[in-house]
Amino acid sequence: IQKACVEAAQSFHGYPFSWCLLVRPQGVKPAGRPAICSPGGLMVFYGAMYWGFFIVSIVVLALTVNAFFPIRREPLSVISFALGWIPDELPIQVMLVDLIIALVFARYGTFRHWPGWAGLALTAGSWVGLVRLAFIARGAKDLVDEALAEAAMGPVDVEGFDSSPAWNYWWRLAIAVPLRWRAIRRIRNIDYWGDGIGRHRLDILEPRGGPPRPGPVLVYIHGGGWVIGDKRQQGIPMMHELIQRGWVCVAINYRLSPKATWPDHIVDCKRAVAWVRAHIAEYGGDPEFIAVSGGSAGGHLSSLLALTPNEPEWQPGFEDADTSVDACIPYYGVYDMTGDPAGSGAFGPGMLEMLERHVMKLPFEGNREVFVQASPTDRVSSSAPPMMVFQGVNDTLVSVEVARSFVARLREVSESPVVYVEL
Repeated sequence: IQKACVEAAQSFHGYPFSWCLLVRPQGVKPAGRPAICSPGGLMVFYGAMYWGFFIVSIVVLALTVNAFFPIRREPLSVISFALGWIPDELPIQVMLVDLIIALVFARYGTFRHWPGWAGLALTAGSWVGLVRLAFIARGAKDLVDEALAEAAMGPVDVEGFDSSPAWNYWWRLAIAVPLRWRAIRRIRNIDYWGDGIGRHRLDILEPRGGPPRPGPVLVYIHGGGWVIGDKRQQGIPMMHELIQRGWVCVAINYRLSPKATWPDHIVDCKRAVAWVRAHIAEYGGDPEFIAVSGGSAGGHLSSLLALTPNEPEWQPGFEDADTSVDACIPYYGVYDMTGDPAGSGAFGPGMLEMLERHVMKLPFEGNREVFVQASPTDRVSSSAPPMMVFQGVNDTLVSVEVARSFVARLREVSESPVVYVEL
């Protein structure tokens, strides 16, 4: 600073790529003399802010484009999923954060140089895409209505049913964080097996004070690739909405790989359902109607559970317990565990390799029947309960073809309604 004779609050007259320095010292020397910044002075680097904004704008635009056109080949498909789900699910929130970032950069003179204006143009392109994503999301209700009407062969009109949100108001969806609510009581960590194992726990969610009458029951199974996840993390907005409509919801944990080995996961889920059917009346639930739901690995487990009621092989020690359910709502489940290139292996062999190494702990070669028996698509029967299957076309972990094949097989043989919602 002394060499360049820069005064207080004066920027370097350097090159576009140079960093500039703003100095606000406690004591300012007269003009013409070098500026001295005391230890308590404030220094703010702002010299290449326009380049920083330009880079941020490129990143946000790339994330937005990825939400529309994700990479579908391993291993990049996993990275594409990780980078895409926030802008895809929360486009308006991302746009607001991006706006705040732009205003902060503007405060430091970003738009005095062409990279700042180029970044602003890129930001405008991102916002167009994010708004488009928001409108696509808003159209999900119509897709659900159409799918229900297709399954029922006509519009579904339940007398006295109000379809307006009971809990999922727009401002709660805008916050996007399912905060605890006083009207909902959560009874935590009930041991559904009685063996003291930490993963054999479930939570019961119900209206505070209990439902007005015995309410239908939803059992929710979390996802996480059979290796991670917790009952406190997933399905919360859906469960809160149902609770406000008089339901009783149960969120369960189950043993996870690599410590657990298949079929530990499905055995735990069946044991939890058996407990629910035996005890949920004590908490205001109706044991005569139990639905099961879950996403990803939870979608796999919930659908497999629904399709294999009272399977003795998967009910060790409780073979006589009733593990049947009355409805199933799986979200983006893995319905094919064989790594079929036309199904779960469409993006590469990663899914099958992960199952072999961490979940099944068996090579597919020579043990094909184990993988087939764990595949819901291969367990479909005429006695399948009513099912409502959700799948996203841009899912890069589970190909949409997996859900389409599963639903087609269900509709061929099941005597119950099958609703398919492709988002």
